[in-house]
Amino acid sequence: MPHRAFTIEEVAEYLHISLADVERLVQRDEIPHRTRGGRTLFQRGEIDAWASQRIIGMPDKRLDAYHARSTAGAREVFQHDALMPELLQPGYIDLALPSKTKASVIRDMVALAAKTGRVFDPREFLTSVQKREELCPTAMPGGLALLHAREHQPFRFEGSFLVIGRTVQAVPFSAPDGRPTQLFFLICCEDERIHLHTLARLCLLVLKTDVVNQLFATEDPAVAFEAVIAAEKAVLPEPGASTSG
Repeated sequence: MPHRAFTIEEVAEYLHISLADVERLVQRDEIPHRTRGGRTLFQRGEIDAWASQRIIGMPDKRLDAYHARSTAGAREVFQHDALMPELLQPGYIDLALPSKTKASVIRDMVALAAKTGRVFDPREFLTSVQKREELCPTAMPGGLALLHAREHQPFRFEGSFLVIGRTVQAVPFSAPDGRPTQLFFLICCEDERIHLHTLARLCLLVLKTDVVNQLFATEDPAVAFEAVIAAEKAVLPEPGASTSG
């Protein structure tokens, strides 16, 4: 429910950050909030959008710490720390999208997600992804973007999954480095905790492995799938190692 209101304690738990951190963000007016009856409240839809953009722009050390905390929360949904085998399949990857504009990229990526048969209302999902992109670009430096819906609905998908698309030609996508974008990830998660954790995991793969170059280098979705799986293994701690941040 995107219009649900969080208390300050609930938003700290939801975002995997300390209560003191949330209080500092509120004092600096760096997080969307409102005061009602002397209480500080946070709208979930606004927090989702704010958190997604914050994760995309996190520096390495803060991303590491956030990812470690969100991994613990994700274990309530997935038994294993590795997300990519749960979310991705070779058939969810298209390395030859014909899209030539931002609008057509979003349409083609939503169509790729719909081809899985796991999107209950593709038209509604398309509208939400478009609204999210209008709110703030999801493109990152290096030629990629992490597309997702503006708000999360529990009955939008059959389970959580991820699709990857690469356009034949690079497309202007408002990336912070000013360069066009050619590689697109569309995150389709029914659980908001998994959405934010998946976003953090993908950012970690992009920053700490060579997976982007590998995805640009291959024409074979099966090879692309194995590259993502291997990259995730490379950033996960060894079994039994501490993930505390």
